[in-house]
Amino acid sequence: MALKKIVERQTGVALWRQIADRIRLSISNGDYDTTGMVPPETALAQEFGVNRHTVRSALAALAEEGLVRAVQGRGTMIERKDRVSYPISRRTRFSQGLGRQVKEIATRLLGHAEVPASGEIAAALAVSPGSLLIELRTVSSGDGRPLSTSVSYYPAERFPRMAEEYSRLGSVTKAFAAHGLDDYVRVSTELVARHADAGELSLLKLSPGAIVMEALSVNADLDGKPVEYSRTRFAADRMKLRIET
Repeated sequence: MALKKIVERQTGVALWRQIADRIRLSISNGDYDTTGMVPPETALAQEFGVNRHTVRSALAALAEEGLVRAVQGRGTMIERKDRVSYPISRRTRFSQGLGRQVKEIATRLLGHAEVPASGEIAAALAVSPGSLLIELRTVSSGDGRPLSTSVSYYPAERFPRMAEEYSRLGSVTKAFAAHGLDDYVRVSTELVARHADAGELSLLKLSPGAIVMEALSVNADLDGKPVEYSRTRFAADRMKLRIET
């Protein structure tokens, strides 16, 4: 199928954004690995059935993300930034999952609150709707690059000091241990890919049209009682998720 057939003019999504998405996917798939360069603007314009100005807008957005770089006299070069592989397994831990792939791992607490459990979250955590939960909002980075942002919920009755312990220890695992929970496991993960919203673009330092992988996950203690419900958005061009069984 010709690439220009993929660009749809009636979807409400800007043409440059659709083209940026397709080029981003091609880079991820290794389609340009033989040259290390994105095809010339004229070639891309012909393939997508648009003018060069539209292609330039798409390439400018990808340059803002750090995926490509314009080199005078040569064209548009692909920046070699390998994606970090992150395993999702029975015991999913952010720092352990990144392992030696990055030198410096940092997670920043953006804010916290005590909130009533909504129907969906209450069901996931097996608590009554309206029960108090501790909400933590975080963003995690590897070697200075934002990789993911999360909002997580914990039953306040069982983990009343979750925000304070996380602020002090910088780790969910350690904050659990401070409450007497020494081990926990992943019981479910639901994944979906979509365009990043305005808040995610800002937190993850992405350009409009960037893709995030959203993971809705539940962790439980070894007796099967849920202890954490999280909604995590991963920058798709920086991370690849690996499901382990």
